[in-house]
Amino acid sequence: MTAAGCRFCQTPLERTFVDLGMSPLCQTHLEPDQLNQGEEFYPLHVFICEKCLLVQLQQYVTPDKIFTEYAYFSSFVETLVRLAEKYADDVISRFGLGKDSKVIEIASNDGYLLQHFVKRGIPVLGIEPAANVAKAAEEKGVASLVRFFGVETAKTLVKEGVGADLLLGNNVLPHVPDLHDFVGGLKILLKPSGVITIDFQHLMRMMQGNQFDTIYQEHYSYLSFTFVQKLFAHHGLTLFDVEEIPTHGGSLRLFARHAETGDSPPTAAVAQMLELEEREGMNRLEHYANYERRVTDTKRKLLSFLIEAKRAGKSIVGYGAAGKTNTLLNYCGIRTDFLDYVVDRNPYKQGRFLPGTHIPIFAPERIRETRPDYLFIGPWNIVDEIVRQTSYIREWNGQWIVPIPEPKVLSAPG
Repeated sequence: MTAAGCRFCQTPLERTFVDLGMSPLCQTHLEPDQLNQGEEFYPLHVFICEKCLLVQLQQYVTPDKIFTEYAYFSSFVETLVRLAEKYADDVISRFGLGKDSKVIEIASNDGYLLQHFVKRGIPVLGIEPAANVAKAAEEKGVASLVRFFGVETAKTLVKEGVGADLLLGNNVLPHVPDLHDFVGGLKILLKPSGVITIDFQHLMRMMQGNQFDTIYQEHYSYLSFTFVQKLFAHHGLTLFDVEEIPTHGGSLRLFARHAETGDSPPTAAVAQMLELEEREGMNRLEHYANYERRVTDTKRKLLSFLIEAKRAGKSIVGYGAAGKTNTLLNYCGIRTDFLDYVVDRNPYKQGRFLPGTHIPIFAPERIRETRPDYLFIGPWNIVDEIVRQTSYIREWNGQWIVPIPEPKVLSAPG
């Protein structure tokens, strides 16, 4: 079998970063009548390019199969909505956006972010491939174009007289199989004096926090600042600022503009981030060699804890039918022999079953009815929000299990 080529530089991919075995698509929650049917599983074998150091999954599934109808609605995560509102306030002030500006978001989901610009009277356009999610955005007053983004979509919009003063994408760059098509589209759609902001989970923080459960088929690439600077420069875009933000266990927010504008030089934060990654070892291939060993060690610790808890007669239920939950459960082989059920606030998922493990999904009210000993938190990145929402489990001495970076038990908030 011929090795696949790197999606940035086409170098054959031969070096493993981590192999999580086979897993189903993490947002394909099953209806009851699908439980006795076959499921498609795909390799979660992540490689690192030995030339450009891009950490990446091969593309086994086309984006239209994953994102045409999607189960993830950002508005159900209170933390994200609050951060989105703060982001809108910050960029409106910093870049002087107003009623004559155009804000365009790629992968705009259910309008959880653009709604804050709409409230301020700033024209927006969301570009979102999942029709069911875009419909929810339209109901918030967010004009939405149901389409995948790339060079072709950008050219079509420019031909129609549409350009972006602010062009943004939150947690979308890792979801793009063709990085050159996507960033090339950004270059085309951005007005000459416009600004791009891009958020993504920082590979450095992912490795430090042992966040292997953020690996799934929807995430094609795992990104460092150094790599993304190289990618954007390849397409004539300059990164002029960067911020660390708390989402998804530690993310970066990049600010970019056309390289040819020659505006003010990059902030000190750009050089500081490059230096930080250099010190951490992100630019050395050997730095990535031991990650898989940490992952397997965490799997063994988690299974040991769950086995002992079940032997002691404890009941365990899950909170959050998130993508990371599905990766973790399938990789560790955790099914209804460990978790009785999972709850999720999203009505779209309730009444269905997790892919692969077939654990049933209920509304959060189920927790009060069954009074479990442990609540297993899948989306550990919003653990404070979940603990606050479920603080009532202390009425029966319930406790929370947080699996990442290593399994630990919380008896009280914090």
